[in-house]
Amino acid sequence: MRPFESGQVPAAYDVLAPDGSEIRLLHSLDGASVVHCALPVGAISVPVRHRTVDEVWFFLAGAGQVWRKQGGREELLDVGPGISLTIPLGTRFQFRNSGDAPLEFIIATTPPWPGEDEAVVLDEGRWLPHKG
Repeated sequence: MRPFESGQVPAAYDVLAPDGSEIRLLHSLDGASVVHCALPVGAISVPVRHRTVDEVWFFLAGAGQVWRKQGGREELLDVGPGISLTIPLGTRFQFRNSGDAPLEFIIATTPPWPGEDEAVVLDEGRWLPHKG
């Protein structure tokens, strides 16, 4: 049996994701992992898709937009506190911060995030990537 854990969101990020967002590691179990993600003011992520994982996002703070595309289906969603969404395996996506504070959200990933080769950088997206 694994021991249970608790924690707090670290002040500094642990890793810069392939899409350019700041990732703060929270917890991981055999079936899933959970992180805190932040995108600085004015930043636009790099468009990506995942190789093997599904994700659920829950927005905590800030304002922004998320672009998602699956085959012929495409959506641009305004996001902010209380909004949730899914990123099913193979979905192309990109997001941007359109507010005056960091865009912050929780990501639950299943199975757990396997490593840096998981995200495939795409040639197409909704916006040109930009650091905040």
